[in-house]
Amino acid sequence: MRLKCNIMFTAFGSFIYRGKSNLIVKKPKPLTMASGGLVKLALLLMCCAWISSAHVFLEERFNDGWENRWVISDWKKDEGAAGEWLHTAGKWNGDPDDKGIQTHPDARFFAISAEFPEFNNKDKTLVLQFSVKHEQKLDCGGGYVKLLSGDVDQKKFGGDAPYSIMFGPDICGYSTKKVHAILAHGGKNHPLKKDVSCETDQLTHVYTFILRPDATYSILIDNKEKDSGSLYTDWDILPPKQIKDPDAKKPEDWEDKEYIPDPEDKKPEGYDDIPQEIPDSDATKPEDWDDEEDGEWKAPTIPNPEYKGPWKPKKIKNPKYNGKWVAPLIDNPDFKDDTELYVFPSLKYVGIELWQVKSGTLFDNILVSDDPEYAKKLAEETWGKHKDAEKEAFEAEEKKKDEEEESKDSDDEETTDEADEAEEEEDNDEHDEL
Repeated sequence: MRLKCNIMFTAFGSFIYRGKSNLIVKKPKPLTMASGGLVKLALLLMCCAWISSAHVFLEERFNDGWENRWVISDWKKDEGAAGEWLHTAGKWNGDPDDKGIQTHPDARFFAISAEFPEFNNKDKTLVLQFSVKHEQKLDCGGGYVKLLSGDVDQKKFGGDAPYSIMFGPDICGYSTKKVHAILAHGGKNHPLKKDVSCETDQLTHVYTFILRPDATYSILIDNKEKDSGSLYTDWDILPPKQIKDPDAKKPEDWEDKEYIPDPEDKKPEGYDDIPQEIPDSDATKPEDWDDEEDGEWKAPTIPNPEYKGPWKPKKIKNPKYNGKWVAPLIDNPDFKDDTELYVFPSLKYVGIELWQVKSGTLFDNILVSDDPEYAKKLAEETWGKHKDAEKEAFEAEEKKKDEEEESKDSDDEETTDEADEAEEEEDNDEHDEL
C-alpha cells in the first residue's frame, strides 16, 4: 500500500511528502506545551488518520523508470501490427518535463499493462482516474483504460483478455462520441446504458470513474460530474427489481384520449356546397380555338381558396381524460438481489489496449485508489496546473500551422504564375518564328 500526502509539517520539525516512493516520515522534534505541542500533535494525528484511511493502489505519472513498472505486450507482434509507446509530453504541453506514454505509429494495435498489489474493493469506494490527450485529432479510436483481476500474462495481454472494468472515451465518426463504462459480471461485459458525451478536442482531459459500496457511481470529466446513478438501473447486470404486471388490463371505461370532438360545434349551412375547384377567372380563350373542331372552350379550374376540406368539429379538452394508461409495477419474481454487485474481489492490473488508425493518443497520471478527494487533488495538481499553458501552446501551434499553409499556398500561386508567364513567352517566340 502506497500512502501519500501533500502536507509539510515545518512547525513540528518533521515532514511527510508524496513521491514515487513509499510514505516517508522523518523523526519529529520533541513537542512541548510551550510550543502548543498538544494542538500540533492533535493536528498531526488527524492528518495521519486521514492518510491511513486513504489507499493509493497505483499512481503512475510516467517519470523516469516507468519502463520497469509497465510491460509492453507482444500481442500482434508476430503479425507486424504491434505499435510502440513513446515517452513524451506531446507536441504541445504545459510542462515539457511532465511526460506520459503516446501511441505510435498509425494503423497499429497497442497493449501495455502494469501490476499493483491485489485488492478487494468490498466496503470501499473504488476510483479509477487518468488523463488522455488525442493529439492526432482522433476520428475513430478509443482512449480507455482497463482494470483486470486475477493472474494475467502481461506479455500476452490483448483485446481478448478478460477484464473487470473498462472506462474511458471512445470516438468514431459523428455517431460515437461517448464515455465507456463497461463492468464485467457473471462472465459477461455489461455496458453503461446511458450516453455520456466525451471530449473531442486535442487537449488533455481527466476522466474519473467512482464506484461506491452502495452500488452508486459517478463519472467525472475534468473534475466535474457528468453523470451519476446506480448499478441497478444504469446497467443490465441484474434483472429489474420491478416489472409491469403482465396480468393487468386497462379498464374498459378508461379515457386515454386527451382531446375529443366538441359536441356543441355545428357544421355551417352550405358548407358542403362549396366546390373544391373553381374556373380560373384570369384564363382566356386562345385566339386559334375553333369551337367546331375543338369543342366548346371551358376555362381551366384552379383550387378554390374558400374550400377548407371535409368539415370536422373542433377539438376540446376531454373532461374525463384519465391520462395514458400504464400497467402497475409488481415485484419481479426473477430478481435476486446481490449486495456485492459493486465488488471486484481480486483487482491486480491496469491495462491499456487499443486499435488506432491514426496514432497520437497520450495517457498520463493513472490512479487507482479508494479516495475521490485524493483523485480530485491529483487532477488539480497535474491537469489543472498545466491546462491553461497547454491550451496556449496548442493555439500557438495551430497559428504557426495556418501561417505555414498560407505561405505554401502563396508560393504555389507564384510558381503557377511564373509557369504561365514562361509558357506565354514560349508561345510568343514560336509565333514570331512563324
